[in-house]
Amino acid sequence: MKHLINIVLATTLLFAGNLFAHHSFVAEFDSNKPIVLQGIVTKVEWTNPHVWIYLNVKNEETGEVVNWGAELGPPHGLQRRGWRRNTLSIGTQITVNGFLARNGSSRVNARNVTLTGTGGAPGQTLDAESSIGSGQQN
Repeated sequence: MKHLINIVLATTLLFAGNLFAHHSFVAEFDSNKPIVLQGIVTKVEWTNPHVWIYLNVKNEETGEVVNWGAELGPPHGLQRRGWRRNTLSIGTQITVNGFLARNGSSRVNARNVTLTGTGGAPGQTLDAESSIGSGQQN
């Protein structure tokens, strides 16, 4: 029986490590490249394993509008921090503080989101449950 318990524990630890490793912040995002984006929400995907917000951001120098994707934490983590499915709606003006994708795409890992315009409670800043780890400063 003791042998069986050891096998079960070892197997559980093996798979648990793989679950955490499947989506490493360091593999996809660069904590040395913080960014602040201001734009208008175009889409919200409230799904597991991460909530995604898409926003149109205007480049002040060129005038070009780029649709950025911002990865947030899992739905249950966001709910613990005050988020609800209807916190953001299409057309809401927001500011996203986050970290750029390593591959140069228009994606960020969001650290927090501030409601800056209509919708929700303007001025409210919500923790985005970043996969870099809560409470860390870069």
